[in-house]
Amino acid sequence: MSKKVLVAGAGAAGMCAAIMAARQGASVTLLEKNDIAGKKISMTGNGRCNLTNEAMSPSCYNLSARSRMEDFLKRFGVSDTIDFMKSLGVVTQSEEGYIYPLSGQAVTVQNAMFDEVKRLGIEFVGGRQLKKITPLSEGKGFEVKASGEVYNADAVIIATGGLSGPKSTMSTGDSYYIAKSLGMEVKDTYPALVALLSDDKDLPKDYGVRMMANVRIKEIEDICEYGEVQITSKGISGIPVLQLSGRVAQYLGEGCKDSGDKSKAYSSSTGTDKAKGNTVTAVIDFFPTYSDEAFEDMKKEISGMAAGKTYIQVLDGICNHLIGVMILSRCGIGQETIVKADDINKLCDVIDNYRNVCISIKGVSDYASSQVTTGGVSLDDLTDDLESVTTPGVYVVGELADVDGRCGGYNLQWAFTSGSIAGRAAAR
Repeated sequence: MSKKVLVAGAGAAGMCAAIMAARQGASVTLLEKNDIAGKKISMTGNGRCNLTNEAMSPSCYNLSARSRMEDFLKRFGVSDTIDFMKSLGVVTQSEEGYIYPLSGQAVTVQNAMFDEVKRLGIEFVGGRQLKKITPLSEGKGFEVKASGEVYNADAVIIATGGLSGPKSTMSTGDSYYIAKSLGMEVKDTYPALVALLSDDKDLPKDYGVRMMANVRIKEIEDICEYGEVQITSKGISGIPVLQLSGRVAQYLGEGCKDSGDKSKAYSSSTGTDKAKGNTVTAVIDFFPTYSDEAFEDMKKEISGMAAGKTYIQVLDGICNHLIGVMILSRCGIGQETIVKADDINKLCDVIDNYRNVCISIKGVSDYASSQVTTGGVSLDDLTDDLESVTTPGVYVVGELADVDGRCGGYNLQWAFTSGSIAGRAAAR
């Protein structure tokens, strides 16, 4: 008699788990809060679906997960994801190490996975929100309640995701509380891969500025990211900013103030504001490819031709106009002030600011704007098969676990890795 496996959540991790369990001969039921499966998949990678990344490493994941990721990725890594896509009929391509479906459409992956769900005879039930999991006596499986319906299963895989994504995805994080009710530790959640917000009044208005730059956070010593940074009147964003946003959210306690509304955050410290401080400082270097010597040479060359020009004329030749305006304002120098022959040292001091533009960060954007949730079910409470230590027979996969990766295919890789490992184990 085949094992009955119930998977709650039909995103990338949930569908992968259901497919793997069914391929192992299990009888699988797949529940989903939305009416359709894989809704969030269709939105990933700006609609192109960045499946994984050839530059895969445990260091691309959150600190608390890294010690376990090497083993997980050995069991189901980049090549396995590509092979899994092939088994679904999806052709992939590499774009500088970033793996996408050749079609360039995320819906290709969404449809292919759901087609396999149907082909394998997996029972898909939409409009079903997981409410409760009750272990039956003498280890005889589980009773699962979902939107007024009751299901019985030998094993349950929770793949309901975190809090991140538009409201249409119904990512409300309810299962954090279900996991906790089953004895699992749930680490406080925060939005990650999200913009940083600022109240600084001198930031560029209108469409803002896009520039290649290094970004670091003054209060968090070990993080610095390079790439295209966008600065607007509301704050900063762009890939390098997204990469460090989860750490900023954790530092500020942003998103982890338990208001009694489960849809906003999970916090183990009810009613406690965990913020260490009100703000942090983002420090931007607009000359990241210049050595100190090359930067000094540039300053000497520019300053040697500056006499008689206005300060803004000189700075416009160095960098984006709006950044020059902001720097002059902070230095208390009028844009039309003429550079005099004896102002060269003063001009060099002004130019130095391009390597140290400070922006006060008051917080991060909300969960609806974030790409992933950091925090979740502690890996310490999950076995190597992602089975609950406290409630054997229950598995936790995808974003619900305390695993989050960098932007660039790392979070979908975790979805496929965790779904595959748990799906196969649950079917045994």
